Amino acid sequence: MWIQKADVLIEALPYIREFAGRKIVVKYGGSAMKDSALKKSVIQDVALLKLVGMKPIIVHGGGKEISSWVRMSGGTPEFVNGLRVTDAKTMEIAEMVLGRVNKGLVQYMEENGVKACGISGKDGGTMLVKKRVLDSGKDLGFVGEVTHVDVGLIDTLIDKDFVPVICPIGLGEQDFCSYNINADDAACAVAAAVKAEKLVFLSDIEGVYRNPLDPTTLISELTVSEAERFIAEGNAGGGMLPKLRNCIAAIESGTSRVHILDGRIPHCMLLEIFTNKGIGTAILGNDQKRYHRTHES
Repeated sequence: MWIQKADVLIEALPYIREFAGRKIVVKYGGSAMKDSALKKSVIQDVALLKLVGMKPIIVHGGGKEISSWVRMSGGTPEFVNGLRVTDAKTMEIAEMVLGRVNKGLVQYMEENGVKACGISGKDGGTMLVKKRVLDSGKDLGFVGEVTHVDVGLIDTLIDKDFVPVICPIGLGEQDFCSYNINADDAACAVAAAVKAEKLVFLSDIEGVYRNPLDPTTLISELTVSEAERFIAEGNAGGGMLPKLRNCIAAIESGTSRVHILDGRIPHCMLLEIFTNKGIGTAILGNDQKRYHRTHES
């Protein structure tokens, strides 16, 4: 057993060496935010990334909790193309809930011996947005599309040895109102702006499948070209389509690799980043070298 533990550490060594000092953006959402044991697992993973020399940044969601509060206030959550219709009342609820989630994550980080600071995209003008407009003409209300990310506050926190924990509320570039931002979009924008080495999506899916009904068809790695072909052939359905498009956009903006992981699996980030086999799907640039993994892509 002791030898096995030593082997795990030796396997992780080249990855620790390669990514030391690099920025890693973690988009945290899904069921892992609701389950206290999984939440602890995620925060422990982020703490370990920090303690071995990496520079993690968390961008989190909180959609399920927002929907619960909307219902409790007598409303009905409404979505169009996966985006929450956000009127003034819903915007107040979203900002309240996301602020609460944000500080809860900071507390978990501090409990694990890592300094963290929770901010929203409004702080320091970190995320400026414009009102998001759908082709259909449907008015989404206070839903923002990121136009600019100012990395000044993020970099200051990292330089002062804090883990930034960012909630996806942006500041209107014209009206200076609060806007709700899709958390995946916010994470991609932050990753591009800070020139992250990795962007990690924690979600409720194990990765990309050639056949969603067959768990043996998990794709370990996809280049951008392969992902684009996968989409063009109609293989990316449901919530996977926008997520893959976000992955491609992040790579094209300078992120080296994007990982789609099942946040319901304890310590999934460590298993993906520090082992040869990995457990999710990695999206990489066409000119990036593939990992030497032991199962087929």
